Amino acid sequence: MFPVIGDNLGLFVQGYLTTILLTVTAMTVALLIGTVMASFRVWGGAILAGIAGFYVEFIRNTPLLVQLFFYATLFAPANLGVTRDPVIVATIGLSIYTGAFVTEVIRAGILSVDVRQIEAARSLGLSQAAALRHVVLPQAIRTVIPPLGSITSALVRNTSIASAISARELLFVGLLVHTRTFSFEPFLGILVGYWSLTVPLAFAIGHVERRLVYAR
Repeated sequence: MFPVIGDNLGLFVQGYLTTILLTVTAMTVALLIGTVMASFRVWGGAILAGIAGFYVEFIRNTPLLVQLFFYATLFAPANLGVTRDPVIVATIGLSIYTGAFVTEVIRAGILSVDVRQIEAARSLGLSQAAALRHVVLPQAIRTVIPPLGSITSALVRNTSIASAISARELLFVGLLVHTRTFSFEPFLGILVGYWSLTVPLAFAIGHVERRLVYAR
Protein backbone atom coordinates (compact mmCIF):
# COMPACT_ATOMS: atom_id res chain seq x y z
CA MET A 1 0.00 0.00 0.00
CA PHE A 2 2.93 2.33 0.75
CA PRO A 3 5.76 1.02 -1.44
CA VAL A 4 8.21 3.83 -0.64
CA ILE A 5 7.99 3.13 3.08
CA GLY A 6 8.16 -0.62 2.45
CA ASP A 7 11.26 -0.29 0.27
CA ASN A 8 13.00 1.84 2.91
CA LEU A 9 11.63 0.15 6.01
CA GLY A 10 15.09 -0.61 7.37
CA LEU A 11 16.02 3.08 7.31
CA PHE A 12 12.80 4.06 9.04
CA VAL A 13 13.33 1.45 11.76
CA GLN A 14 16.86 2.74 12.29
CA GLY A 15 15.60 6.33 12.59
CA TYR A 16 12.77 5.25 14.89
CA LEU A 17 15.13 3.42 17.23
CA THR A 18 17.53 6.38 17.25
CA THR A 19 14.64 8.66 18.23
CA ILE A 20 13.81 6.34 21.13
CA LEU A 21 17.48 6.20 22.15
CA LEU A 22 17.73 10.01 22.12
CA THR A 23 14.55 10.35 24.17
CA VAL A 24 15.39 7.77 26.83
CA THR A 25 19.03 8.79 27.25
CA ALA A 26 18.39 12.54 27.22
CA MET A 27 15.49 12.26 29.67
CA THR A 28 17.53 10.13 32.07
CA VAL A 29 20.38 12.63 32.09
CA ALA A 30 17.93 15.55 32.28
CA LEU A 31 16.38 14.05 35.42
CA LEU A 32 19.82 13.87 37.04
CA ILE A 33 20.62 17.44 36.02
CA GLY A 34 17.21 18.67 37.12
CA THR A 35 17.43 17.03 40.54
CA VAL A 36 20.86 18.49 41.23
CA MET A 37 20.01 21.96 39.95
CA ALA A 38 16.69 22.03 41.77
CA SER A 39 18.50 21.15 44.99
CA PHE A 40 20.94 23.99 44.34
CA ARG A 41 18.09 26.43 43.78
CA VAL A 42 16.33 25.45 47.00
CA TRP A 43 19.21 24.70 49.38
CA GLY A 44 22.41 25.71 47.61
CA GLY A 45 22.94 29.12 49.12
CA ALA A 46 23.45 32.31 47.15
CA ILE A 47 26.27 31.10 44.88
CA LEU A 48 24.93 27.67 43.88
CA ALA A 49 21.37 29.00 43.63
CA GLY A 50 22.63 31.78 41.38
CA ILE A 51 24.48 29.33 39.14
CA ALA A 52 21.43 27.08 38.87
CA GLY A 53 19.16 30.06 38.23
CA PHE A 54 21.42 31.35 35.46
CA TYR A 55 21.52 27.89 33.88
CA VAL A 56 17.72 27.63 33.85
CA GLU A 57 17.10 31.11 32.48
CA PHE A 58 19.86 30.98 29.86
CA ILE A 59 19.01 27.53 28.51
CA ARG A 60 15.24 28.02 28.48
CA ASN A 61 15.50 31.36 26.71
CA THR A 62 17.83 30.38 23.86
CA PRO A 63 16.69 28.27 20.87
CA LEU A 64 17.40 24.55 21.03
CA LEU A 65 18.54 24.57 17.40
CA VAL A 66 21.18 27.21 18.14
CA GLN A 67 22.35 25.23 21.17
CA LEU A 68 22.75 22.06 19.09
CA PHE A 69 24.80 23.90 16.46
CA PHE A 70 26.92 25.37 19.27
CA TYR A 71 27.65 21.95 20.80
CA ALA A 72 28.32 20.40 17.38
CA THR A 73 30.90 23.11 16.68
CA LEU A 74 32.37 23.12 20.19
CA PHE A 75 32.85 19.34 20.37
CA ALA A 76 34.19 19.01 16.81
CA PRO A 77 37.79 17.83 16.27
CA ALA A 78 38.76 21.35 15.14
CA ASN A 79 37.89 22.70 18.61
CA LEU A 80 37.65 20.56 21.77
CA GLY A 81 37.86 17.31 19.85
CA VAL A 82 35.34 15.56 22.10
CA THR A 83 33.23 13.85 19.44
CA ARG A 84 31.95 14.22 15.92
CA ASP A 85 29.09 11.74 16.38
CA PRO A 86 25.88 13.78 15.85
CA VAL A 87 23.82 11.39 17.99
CA ILE A 88 26.12 11.93 20.98
CA VAL A 89 26.10 15.69 20.41
CA ALA A 90 22.30 15.67 20.13
CA THR A 91 22.00 13.63 23.33
CA ILE A 92 24.16 16.13 25.22
CA GLY A 93 22.28 19.09 23.82
CA LEU A 94 18.83 17.64 24.46
CA SER A 95 19.85 16.60 27.99
CA ILE A 96 21.06 20.09 28.91
CA TYR A 97 18.05 21.77 27.31
CA THR A 98 15.46 19.45 28.86
CA GLY A 99 17.27 19.54 32.21
CA ALA A 100 16.46 23.23 32.57
CA PHE A 101 12.73 22.51 32.36
CA VAL A 102 13.02 19.49 34.64
CA THR A 103 14.83 21.68 37.19
CA GLU A 104 11.85 23.99 37.57
CA VAL A 105 9.38 21.13 37.78
CA ILE A 106 11.35 19.35 40.50
CA ARG A 107 11.94 22.62 42.34
CA ALA A 108 8.18 23.22 42.40
CA GLY A 109 7.68 19.68 43.70
CA ILE A 110 10.24 20.21 46.46
CA LEU A 111 8.62 23.47 47.49
CA SER A 112 5.24 21.74 47.65
CA VAL A 113 6.47 19.58 50.56
CA ASP A 114 5.75 21.07 53.99
CA VAL A 115 8.97 22.59 55.30
CA ARG A 116 8.18 21.25 58.77
CA GLN A 117 8.69 17.70 57.47
CA ILE A 118 12.16 18.64 56.25
CA GLU A 119 12.96 20.26 59.59
CA ALA A 120 11.75 17.15 61.40
CA ALA A 121 13.95 14.95 59.23
CA ARG A 122 16.98 17.14 59.91
CA SER A 123 16.25 17.14 63.65
CA LEU A 124 16.33 13.33 63.55
CA GLY A 125 19.87 13.50 62.25
CA LEU A 126 19.33 13.08 58.54
CA SER A 127 21.69 14.98 56.28
CA GLN A 128 20.40 17.37 53.64
CA ALA A 129 20.91 14.73 50.94
CA ALA A 130 19.24 12.02 53.03
CA ALA A 131 16.27 14.27 53.76
CA LEU A 132 15.94 14.98 50.06
CA ARG A 133 16.10 11.29 49.17
CA HIS A 134 13.91 9.80 51.91
CA VAL A 135 11.45 12.57 52.76
CA VAL A 136 11.18 15.21 50.05
CA LEU A 137 11.49 13.36 46.73
CA PRO A 138 9.02 10.53 47.54
CA GLN A 139 6.35 13.16 48.23
CA ALA A 140 7.37 15.57 45.49
CA ILE A 141 7.26 12.86 42.83
CA ARG A 142 3.47 12.69 43.10
CA THR A 143 3.11 16.31 42.05
CA VAL A 144 5.78 16.28 39.33
CA ILE A 145 4.66 13.18 37.40
CA PRO A 146 2.17 15.06 35.12
CA PRO A 147 4.52 17.91 34.14
CA LEU A 148 7.43 15.48 33.71
CA GLY A 149 5.23 13.50 31.37
CA SER A 150 4.56 16.64 29.34
CA ILE A 151 8.29 17.40 29.22
CA THR A 152 9.03 13.86 28.04
CA SER A 153 6.43 14.16 25.30
CA ALA A 154 7.96 17.48 24.24
CA LEU A 155 11.39 15.83 24.24
CA VAL A 156 10.17 13.16 21.81
CA ARG A 157 9.15 15.90 19.41
CA ASN A 158 12.32 17.93 20.07
CA THR A 159 14.47 15.01 18.91
CA SER A 160 13.43 15.96 15.37
CA ILE A 161 15.59 19.08 15.64
CA ALA A 162 18.63 16.80 15.89
CA SER A 163 18.22 16.17 12.16
CA ALA A 164 19.73 19.65 11.64
CA ILE A 165 23.11 18.33 12.84
CA SER A 166 22.74 15.11 10.80
CA ALA A 167 21.67 12.79 13.62
CA ARG A 168 19.99 9.90 11.82
CA GLU A 169 16.75 10.00 13.76
CA LEU A 170 13.25 9.67 12.34
CA LEU A 171 12.96 13.06 10.63
CA PHE A 172 16.44 12.86 9.11
CA VAL A 173 15.72 9.43 7.64
CA GLY A 174 12.35 10.58 6.31
CA LEU A 175 13.90 13.61 4.63
CA LEU A 176 16.63 11.40 3.17
CA VAL A 177 14.05 9.07 1.63
CA HIS A 178 12.02 12.03 0.38
CA THR A 179 15.00 13.49 -1.49
CA ARG A 180 15.40 10.16 -3.27
CA THR A 181 11.74 9.57 -4.11
CA PHE A 182 9.95 12.96 -3.96
CA SER A 183 7.04 11.10 -2.40
CA PHE A 184 4.70 12.19 0.40
CA GLU A 185 4.96 8.77 2.04
CA PRO A 186 8.11 9.50 4.10
CA PHE A 187 6.31 12.37 5.85
CA LEU A 188 3.37 10.08 6.57
CA GLY A 189 5.80 7.61 8.10
CA ILE A 190 7.36 10.39 10.20
CA LEU A 191 3.98 11.53 11.51
CA VAL A 192 2.89 7.99 12.40
CA GLY A 193 6.26 7.31 14.02
CA TYR A 194 6.07 10.28 16.39
CA TRP A 195 2.39 9.63 17.05
CA SER A 196 3.17 6.03 18.02
CA LEU A 197 5.55 7.35 20.68
CA THR A 198 3.69 10.32 22.12
CA VAL A 199 0.18 8.84 22.36
CA PRO A 200 1.13 5.68 24.32
CA LEU A 201 3.34 7.88 26.50
CA ALA A 202 0.36 10.11 27.30
CA PHE A 203 -1.74 7.09 28.25
CA ALA A 204 1.08 5.68 30.41
CA ILE A 205 1.57 8.96 32.25
CA GLY A 206 -2.19 9.26 32.80
CA HIS A 207 -2.30 5.74 34.21
CA VAL A 208 0.58 6.43 36.61
CA GLU A 209 -1.02 9.70 37.68
CA ARG A 210 -4.32 7.96 38.45
CA ARG A 211 -2.49 5.28 40.45
CA LEU A 212 -0.70 7.91 42.50
CA VAL A 213 -3.93 9.77 43.20
CA TYR A 214 -5.54 6.50 44.30
CA ALA A 215 -2.54 5.72 46.52
CA ARG A 216 -3.07 8.94 48.43
